[in-house]
Amino acid sequence: MGKLWHKYGWIISTVLGSAMFSLGCAVFLLPNDFSPGGISGLALVITELLGYGSVGGLSILINLPLFILGGMKIGRRFFAGSLLGMLLSSVLIDAFSLVVIPDMEPLLGVLYGSVICGLGLGWVFVSGTSTGGSDILVRLLKLRYRNVPIGQISMCFDAIVVVLTGLVFRDFNKALYTGITVFVVGKVIDAVVYRFDYSKVALIISREYEPIAQAIGTKLDRGATFLHGEGSFSHQGTKVVLAAVKKQQITELKELVMEIDPSAFVIVQEAHQVLGDGFSRYSKNAL
Repeated sequence: MGKLWHKYGWIISTVLGSAMFSLGCAVFLLPNDFSPGGISGLALVITELLGYGSVGGLSILINLPLFILGGMKIGRRFFAGSLLGMLLSSVLIDAFSLVVIPDMEPLLGVLYGSVICGLGLGWVFVSGTSTGGSDILVRLLKLRYRNVPIGQISMCFDAIVVVLTGLVFRDFNKALYTGITVFVVGKVIDAVVYRFDYSKVALIISREYEPIAQAIGTKLDRGATFLHGEGSFSHQGTKVVLAAVKKQQITELKELVMEIDPSAFVIVQEAHQVLGDGFSRYSKNAL
């Protein structure tokens, strides 16, 4: 079962993520004339400035080189998955648009639509694909700006589209609402993409450093490293235990340390993207 999920799980994630994104757009955003930005929004601005052309035709022209670049830079699976995501989202947005919903406050539509769209896009990104359009551009930019979270890259691109839309159409209320959409979508994408990638790092100062390190290895199945320290008052040398553990293991870690040495000094802090044995592996295409 695990091998099947590893091989085909990205397809299921792409389908479910695209469906969720389409639901948020069709039911909450589009009825209020809001959009999460993207290539279609950029195409709308360009056609308005040029005075001719169609949004759909221009979107296809912009998408074609992006699909080619995405396939070349990221891989064939990304190309195939993004094509699947684009087709699904296009069909499902039209399908979900048939759902009749009561009138809602614009701000509620923005908030609920943004959260649902962000969850869907985040799920799609985690699967290693996209829904086409600006999502491909965002993934390509992520290859260039590796230290920037993918949700922030998406937010920056869509924010530019929002500003241009407000300037060209002179509808600043909708531009401001769309700005809220872009911000929330970007934050939710990051929350989904990096949700499982948080661990904890503990620094343990104790005279019982040897038993503590052994307990971490035997009970938590985690390695430990000794750092050389020195007391600022006594100037006596000591060893500090450094251990990286999964987030759900931190309570057990604190309990075993206190059982061995109730007077131990423990410092716990968040650790993002821990690489190595027992954690994640490095990949140049990682988000």
